[in-house]
Amino acid sequence: MEKEILEILKSIQLDIKGLKDEVKDLKEGQKIIEKKLDGVVEQTAELLEFRTTVKTKLDELKEVEEVTKVNCYDIAKLKAVK
Repeated sequence: MEKEILEILKSIQLDIKGLKDEVKDLKEGQKIIEKKLDGVVEQTAELLEFRTTVKTKLDELKEVEEVTKVNCYDIAKLKAVK
């Protein structure tokens, strides 16, 4: 009877050890995923900043285009008056 109990306990201990190893592997995997996620968050922030910069430059370019268009009309009017 004692041998059976000891065998059962050994089996339980092996199962617990296996579970501990699996939990350890999961924790290591989680750390790797967290590092990758941090990288994604950082890249997202950089892309957002880049997008904002590009939009600002595009708006400035549109303003220059409008001014240039007005200037072209003014030049054409002046040439026509000559």
